Amino acid sequence: MPLVMLLLLWSSCRKELEFASSDGNLTFSKDTVYLDTVFTTIGSSTYTLKVYNRNRDDLEIPSIRLGQGLQSNYRLNVDGVAGKEFRNIPIFAEDSLYIFIETTFDIAPTQENTFLYTDVIQFDSGIHQQDVQLVTLVKDAVFLYPNTLPDGSKETIALGTDPNGEQIESEGFYLSDQHLVFTNDKPYVIYGYAAVESGKTLTINAGSRVHFHQDSGLYIDDNATLLVNGALSIDQELLENEVVFEGDRLEDVYSDIPGQWGSIWLSEGSGGHSIDYLSINNATVALFIEGDGILQSPTLTIKNTQIHNSSSTNLWAKSAAIMAENLVLGAAGKTSLHCNLGGDYTFMHCTIANYWKHGFRTGTALQIDNFSTLISGTSINMDLVKADFLNCIIDGNSAIELSLRNNGTNSFDFNFDHSLIKFDDAAGLFNANPDYDFQNTDLYNAILLNQNVDFLDSSNHDYSLNSSSEAIDKANVGHALLVPLDILGQSRTNLPDFGAYEFTAQN
Repeated sequence: MPLVMLLLLWSSCRKELEFASSDGNLTFSKDTVYLDTVFTTIGSSTYTLKVYNRNRDDLEIPSIRLGQGLQSNYRLNVDGVAGKEFRNIPIFAEDSLYIFIETTFDIAPTQENTFLYTDVIQFDSGIHQQDVQLVTLVKDAVFLYPNTLPDGSKETIALGTDPNGEQIESEGFYLSDQHLVFTNDKPYVIYGYAAVESGKTLTINAGSRVHFHQDSGLYIDDNATLLVNGALSIDQELLENEVVFEGDRLEDVYSDIPGQWGSIWLSEGSGGHSIDYLSINNATVALFIEGDGILQSPTLTIKNTQIHNSSSTNLWAKSAAIMAENLVLGAAGKTSLHCNLGGDYTFMHCTIANYWKHGFRTGTALQIDNFSTLISGTSINMDLVKADFLNCIIDGNSAIELSLRNNGTNSFDFNFDHSLIKFDDAAGLFNANPDYDFQNTDLYNAILLNQNVDFLDSSNHDYSLNSSSEAIDKANVGHALLVPLDILGQSRTNLPDFGAYEFTAQN
């Protein structure tokens, strides 16, 4: 018999197969589908439920439907067909089918800030009905976004200039006076760049949560100021008093994906910025500070702050003046801390540790330079007036985590005092460079070179110290007395440790 005839006969037989009713004997990959927290009116990710026929007979499910019917805010897709109710769905013996689940919910009618939205997927009915619960936590938020113009395009603003002096335009808007104080009443969700106009101040109060959509951020204009007034939290998981900047996708799968949003950009000519107890997660260039090179007063004072998992750079300071205490700069796709084009920097009890885990990275934990080369090939130079690192840790998962780039013409004044530095130049590539003369006490005083830091869990951005860390009890007491509490509020006045965290048995 020809092969074509065999195939036709087999196909005809399958069509004539009779399916038994499921009769309540289906099994499921889970009995409750938890859709991670979403913001009101923003669609969730897609979640999967697998339905199994463990029997040796082909079955037909008489109905699959949402308990709230067509009024449900959940959406289903059953074996490639979208809807909220399905009839007579076949499932072959010892086989399975997929159901994909999404939701979008408007919290406004509930008059609640958070709302637990639930429904149920019902399989069959009557005595044979089987249920799978659906659960989603929905949060209300303050949404800030650029206007839509008459031609359908979005409002844009100028974000400084690129390396060749060309103006950078981006979707964005200036914050109105009513939005110049962020509170912890509701989270904020920002689309595009939210800008602070010259002469004005954006104040962000303790416990505030700011979420940025893709390619979004904050821009602080010339002569404007950013004040982040976070506070120490009792619960280090909840971080109830810290200010948190991160992306606008709340699902667990997004919790450790870098590059979800743009940057906090403190523009040239702005100043007097103050940041205390801020956590920044999963940005591109998390904090970009353009100084004006005058350096008469700090461009930024930053304390008790953690920046993690930026796809490019955690903190990029350009000709700026920065005073930093208890600062943790973790993994970044390029550089954790870039002190670029000169400047004036003091970092006390800071942990700069680049344990990047998302592939190859091109930079070090710390890079200091006094020049920049423009795209056109032109070089611009500035004095590095000062770069002091006192009781700090410079570490990471590469052999060399310190990069010093001195043009040999402008001043290049740096000093590491009582700090732990990872610089394992096994090939001797930098032996002739006097900037890496670790025996020169004018540059490197009482440092530990290539010693075991032993962080508690660097792969999960926890840079507190384990009991075997060489950083314990090695810090200078005089420096420590200037910053007597660590980032968690622990005293460091007796036998202080390098870095932002003081070792305690509770760690």
